[in-house]
Amino acid sequence: MTVVPKRWWWVRHAPVAGADGRLYGQLDVACETGDGDAFRALAAGLPREAAWFVSPLRRTQQTLAAIGAQRALPVPTARIEPAFAEQHFGRWQGRSWPEMQAADPALYEAFWRNPTRTAPPGGESFLAQMRRTERAITRLSATTAETDLVCVAHAGTIRSAVALALNLTPETALALVIDNLSITRLEFVEDGLLHSHGGSWRVRTVNQPGRCLADWSSARPAC
Repeated sequence: MTVVPKRWWWVRHAPVAGADGRLYGQLDVACETGDGDAFRALAAGLPREAAWFVSPLRRTQQTLAAIGAQRALPVPTARIEPAFAEQHFGRWQGRSWPEMQAADPALYEAFWRNPTRTAPPGGESFLAQMRRTERAITRLSATTAETDLVCVAHAGTIRSAVALALNLTPETALALVIDNLSITRLEFVEDGLLHSHGGSWRVRTVNQPGRCLADWSSARPAC
């Protein structure tokens, strides 16, 4: 019997307008959607039939709309998944790292002693984000009828997804680079005999530039 995997297509949102090195976290800021070539490549390379997901933040929804504008077929209405929001950085959101240090020098020093497991003031740790993201991925892998799941999300969310697939520690996961408009492809295969959590993961690609999407049906690289 052939087992069909759940294919996860993770897209990081387009760049935040005027980011200037600031950490936006869960602030609802807009993104730049003027790179037509990148959005055309994404529209051509992403699966034609899929379940679509976005986070509650506007930059993921604007990115999805820009992809949809370049598709021959309309993108179905995306499901908003709150668990796929970026890490919450509390009162540090919208600030640069030097501004965070100036505002909260003692808390800033404590944060950098263990940056993946320490929450910024009023926010959540990266470990907490990993856990909420993992729970949602496990739930959606089990309950989504479609084989392909396309998720427009955030760097921290996508790092969390890769960490789940590879069983990475938060410290290792934080080392992953996830660029704007990049693609990360993961597959979940149900296999209760070998894995206590009901299946196994395969990693197809991480942080692939969206404009270099391959023709997955023939495995020919686009660039």
